[in-house]
Amino acid sequence: MHALIVIDLQVDFCPGGALAVAGGDEIVGPVNAMMAEFDAVILTQDWHPAEHSSFAANHPGKAPYEMTEMPYGPQVLWPVHCVQGSAGAAFHPRLDTDRADLVIRKGFRPAIDSYSAFFENDRSTPTGLEGYLRSRGIDTLTMVGLALDFCVQYSALDAARLGFDVTVREGACRGIDLDGSQAAAQAAMAAAGVTLA
Repeated sequence: MHALIVIDLQVDFCPGGALAVAGGDEIVGPVNAMMAEFDAVILTQDWHPAEHSSFAANHPGKAPYEMTEMPYGPQVLWPVHCVQGSAGAAFHPRLDTDRADLVIRKGFRPAIDSYSAFFENDRSTPTGLEGYLRSRGIDTLTMVGLALDFCVQYSALDAARLGFDVTVREGACRGIDLDGSQAAAQAAMAAAGVTLA
């Protein structure tokens, strides 16, 4: 069985949002059109408490996009985004959420960020997505969404590491490209056996 994983297609990651990805809203139509091709559709949703440790605003003297060290490793400090219950955390209004079998919320633990749909950034605390996919007999994944070089990449790498057959449809993704992060992400995914289509 084949699932479409739609990563973080939320208001704050689209133009006008708090952590806007250029052209993020351009993929909504293509993603909706793809949904009919799959046995299952799963949406991920960034869902942060206001006091989240990845927000630069919660680190006096630090600016957005600066790096810091967390107990689990290096962490980009982000602008405040996708705060639980806020308008910015909502899915893009044109996204066909009715088609989703499952919504996985991530990043809700205040002390740890979560890019991947499968694990928090410590690479060991699971979201539960793997168990859901296995219990449904899903072994093939296609990933789309925002942002290609962060949450899509981390999700794809974890899925490949867990033994899923993974394709990332780049035309239905957009990236942030922080200091060459997009090219690095594409190289890392290709090296891990992820198909870039």
